[in-house]
Amino acid sequence: MSYIFRKVEGKVKESLERQRSVLLIGPRQTGKTTLVNQLSPDHYISLLRPETRLRYEHTPSLLEKEVESIAERKQMPLVIIDEVQKIPSMMDLIQYLIDQRKAVFILTGSSVRKLKRGSSVNLLPGRLNVIELDPLSIVELGDKPLDLNDILLYGTLPGIYLQTNHRNQEDDLASYVATYLTEEIRAEALVRNVGNFSRFLELAGLESGRIINMSKISQDIGVSSNTIAEYFQILVDCMIVERVEPYSVSHSRKRLVKASKYLMFDLGVRRACVKEGAKLSSETMGHLFEQFVGLELIRQSRWCQPRAKVHFWRDHDGPEVDYVVVIGRDTLIPIEVKWSSSPDISDGKHIRTFMNEYPEAKAGYIVCRTPNRYKVDEAVTAIPWQEMAWLFDLDNAS
Repeated sequence: MSYIFRKVEGKVKESLERQRSVLLIGPRQTGKTTLVNQLSPDHYISLLRPETRLRYEHTPSLLEKEVESIAERKQMPLVIIDEVQKIPSMMDLIQYLIDQRKAVFILTGSSVRKLKRGSSVNLLPGRLNVIELDPLSIVELGDKPLDLNDILLYGTLPGIYLQTNHRNQEDDLASYVATYLTEEIRAEALVRNVGNFSRFLELAGLESGRIINMSKISQDIGVSSNTIAEYFQILVDCMIVERVEPYSVSHSRKRLVKASKYLMFDLGVRRACVKEGAKLSSETMGHLFEQFVGLELIRQSRWCQPRAKVHFWRDHDGPEVDYVVVIGRDTLIPIEVKWSSSPDISDGKHIRTFMNEYPEAKAGYIVCRTPNRYKVDEAVTAIPWQEMAWLFDLDNAS
């Protein structure tokens, strides 16, 4: 398979040029190992291999001896440790080696949960640049025409996206859910009852993109609301879902929805969790399209300077804006998502409601399937989904 250049690669290389170590985090199979191996490391350690993991668990000082040996031949060697969360205790020794300027590290991880657990875990504050790697964004897929239906059905995990056979994609997605989302999470002792968790995964996929009712899900599965909240936190920590918080600032003290939405990180994985087929209704495709736009906005917001945050907005009286991008302190961009190819002013009415409430929002957008950008009215513009990156160009989106 051909290598696809990743947007975060520039940030990683920039950190290395400054001799700053990196923690590269992202879900499994997003391409972390492929990316770091483009960088010609002086020493590479994969903690996914049980025999390798046992060696470093049995002899914690082994890493120091290996680094010092390499440092005799090359000053500040590049050391990559893949899936560092497998041995969280290594972080103390890595901090020592960084502080002594023995090496520059790239640490990769598919779960921050183990690194955060326990007061003894060292997250190396101030010593690491934390960079997130997501599934492929449309910005990374080049200039060739993109098949929106394929993206909505099969997602953009690199190894699966690059498959040309839909049957193979289906098999790989089912394997991802079975071997990682169920077995590996259970193996790490994150859940006790794998049956309940498997059922939860299915419901989490069905509810992806909607405001979550923890009580209803708890009743459907037969566990407490606290357990459901903990399950969602596991998925957040393992970067399997993106939490989208409501935009709750209110100038007129309206009763705004406070509950969060969760987006499954990859639409192909979401469909495999739900066990849906590939022939879906127009209504379902429209709902998937809304989730796709949200995921793209989140991914592109991570590259934005200053970094942006993606929210949604909903009034208890009914008006709702699918996404609100907040950039800096004074830029609000309300965004509606429509499956239509020719939305009109009625599709932007909630954007208008939002802009009346928040005068700092100077323009709103409808992301849709139109082939060309056009004005819906003087303040609302319809844009093709392929051009979402344009929203983060503040000279244009203001």
